[in-house]
Amino acid sequence: MGRMTETVKVLLIINVIFFIGSQLIGDVAYEYFALWFFKNPNFQIWQPVSHMFMHGSFMHILFNMYALWAFGSPIEQMLGQKKFIFFYFSAGIGAAMLHTLVNFFAYQNGVDALMSVGMSPADVNEFVTQAFQTNQFRIPQGVDEGTLRSMLQAFSNPAVGASGAIYGILVAFGMMFPNVELFLLFVPVPIKAKYFIPGLIALDLFSGFTGFSLFGGSIAHFAHVGGALFGFIMMYYWKKNQFKNNRWY
Repeated sequence: MGRMTETVKVLLIINVIFFIGSQLIGDVAYEYFALWFFKNPNFQIWQPVSHMFMHGSFMHILFNMYALWAFGSPIEQMLGQKKFIFFYFSAGIGAAMLHTLVNFFAYQNGVDALMSVGMSPADVNEFVTQAFQTNQFRIPQGVDEGTLRSMLQAFSNPAVGASGAIYGILVAFGMMFPNVELFLLFVPVPIKAKYFIPGLIALDLFSGFTGFSLFGGSIAHFAHVGGALFGFIMMYYWKKNQFKNNRWY
């Protein structure tokens, strides 16, 4: 965790520029650059990438950028600049893919529930669109409220943040420096990376499946898991093929 490497510095600057711009512009920035569900009218093809530079609050970007500096710089030094860039964006896009897949299942469960009580596909589309535009809806008789709310949340709530890419970096750090002791503000004793990082991912899995989160709501837990998964796959492949001798310059 020494000096900041060049790619990490550029990524940090871009994130800060996007954050300041989004605070000045407001909701329009999130409509264009956050990651919306692909059936939502706000969805655009560039959002799986652009959402990585958007953040919802100062604390959100602060924690992500600290992690980018602290863990990303040693990983860039190990991989080389081009390989690190590929790794970072692949982990972020992988996070978007798993997040969208989970949202698709939630959305489809809602569609099936609505159609089971007699709605046509056109009726379902009208119901979802009206709920999205007005933020109001009536729960049809015979439809589970939790299923319907999960469906509308998947359709209506966009994802923002570099957390998916950061989780990929965390996994890479844990694989390359497993015995480095991490000092955390909320834990009074140091924890080795090989224990802390899997524990963090396990916590996201628990929160994703149960809906209970220690860190509050509105967290895309499966995006974190997706970034970690893609990061692990890439690092496992590169380590197996001795990536240290094949840096991309």
